[in-house]
Amino acid sequence: MKKAVIVSKNTGNIETLAEMLTAEGFSSVKAACCRDEACELINLDKPDFILINTPIADGTGIELAVECSSACSAGVVLIVRQEKADEVQHRVLKYGIPVLAKPLGRGLFHHYLLFEECFRRRTEQVRGQNDRLRTQVETLKLINRAKLLLMQHLRMSEEQAHHYLERQAMDLRKSKYDVALSVLKTYENR
Repeated sequence: MKKAVIVSKNTGNIETLAEMLTAEGFSSVKAACCRDEACELINLDKPDFILINTPIADGTGIELAVECSSACSAGVVLIVRQEKADEVQHRVLKYGIPVLAKPLGRGLFHHYLLFEECFRRRTEQVRGQNDRLRTQVETLKLINRAKLLLMQHLRMSEEQAHHYLERQAMDLRKSKYDVALSVLKTYENR
C-alpha cells in the first residue's frame, strides 16, 4: 500500500495532485496546508512520498522539504514556479530533493514517480547491505575481543583461540558469535 502526503495551500492543486497520485497507484493520499499539519500527518502515516506544492500556508515549503528529507525515508519533491525552479533546485540539491516546475504535466509526473520508485528500491537494497555489513563488523569485533581474552587468560595463540571458538561452536551447535559472547561473560570481568 503506497501512501502519500500532499502539502499545499491551494485546495484545487491538492485535488489535482491527489488524482494524479491515485492514478499512479497510491492508495492513501492525505493533504495538509501548513507545516505543523504536514508534520503531524507524516509522523502518523509514515508516507512513502511527500509532495510539497510551494508556497505553503506558513512559509516557502523549502524548509519543510529539507526537514522531511532528513527526518524520514519518504521521497520528498518540491513543486515550484517555473521561474524559481533552478534557484530552488540549487538550494535543495545537497539534501537529495528534486524540484519539479509548474505547470506539472501528467507524463512528466508519471516518469518522475517511476524514477522515484527505482531510486527507493535501490536505496533499500543499499540499506540492507549496510545493515548486513554492520552486523558482520560487530560480530567480528566481538569474536576478536573473545579471542583476545582467550589469549590473555588461557595463554593461547591467536590461531589456537580462533580454533577454540570454531570447535566450541561446532560441538555446542551454536554460532561463533554465541560462543564468543559466552567467553566474554566468563573472562571479561576477571
